[in-house]
Amino acid sequence: MSDVVDLYNNVYGDYESPAQAAVRRATYGEDIGQSSWMTADEWLRSADRLGIGPESRVLEVGSGSGGPAVYLALMRGCSVTGVDINPHGVHNAQRLAAARHVADRVTFHAADAGSPLPFGDDGFDAIVSNDAMCHIPGRLEVLRDWRRVLRTGGRMCFTDAMIVTGLVSHEELATRSSIGRYVFLPPGENERLIAEAGFRLLAAEDLTAAAAAIAARWRAARAENHTALVTREGAENFEGLQRFLACVQRLSEDRRLSRYSYLAEKAA
Repeated sequence: MSDVVDLYNNVYGDYESPAQAAVRRATYGEDIGQSSWMTADEWLRSADRLGIGPESRVLEVGSGSGGPAVYLALMRGCSVTGVDINPHGVHNAQRLAAARHVADRVTFHAADAGSPLPFGDDGFDAIVSNDAMCHIPGRLEVLRDWRRVLRTGGRMCFTDAMIVTGLVSHEELATRSSIGRYVFLPPGENERLIAEAGFRLLAAEDLTAAAAAIAARWRAARAENHTALVTREGAENFEGLQRFLACVQRLSEDRRLSRYSYLAEKAA
């Protein structure tokens, strides 16, 4: 069994440090403050598939450090409401929105996305969630609540990197889960739950190759910034995260654990 290691408190709490910024640049190319398997190009492509424009009211579930939400508002002119369970992420997100002069239309709330969202019915034009659904239990109830807060004809898109598409050992599952709670599922299950929640699935896209490449670059970038990161997070945690990233890379390259995006619409 792998020891628990801390990713999110470190990357959110140390967001503005030169070491974390250098890691993000080397990992993603364009640094928008992400800490997942997503590039800026993928983020904007998802926004376009959701039909997000200047008048759109967008909900981001699992907004993390706030960087992607702020970037989306700046690039597409929309308003964004972000929710995340991590207080370090929410605090950083609020500061970032103020610093980028978008706090009038980008707001963040500390909330457990596994519980009913603190918003009224039909209030959003689009819902987006990047690599967060895998942390949330009760997926059918979560999707039904997303449908409640989404207007008729609105779209939602989420990514999930926990699709089991090959043989995975219990040691690998433990290492892959060492940074937090995860829900693994077989191919086809997300599609079934999306339909049962009342959505019409528009597309399911395989993004596994990108996850493998990002994991490799992230691990290499952390190694380049070893001294600063160990000072911040400790040697044991540093090595634990390196093992985690190596495991993600190996499972993704072998296509034993896959990442998909799901685009769906709330029909009348």
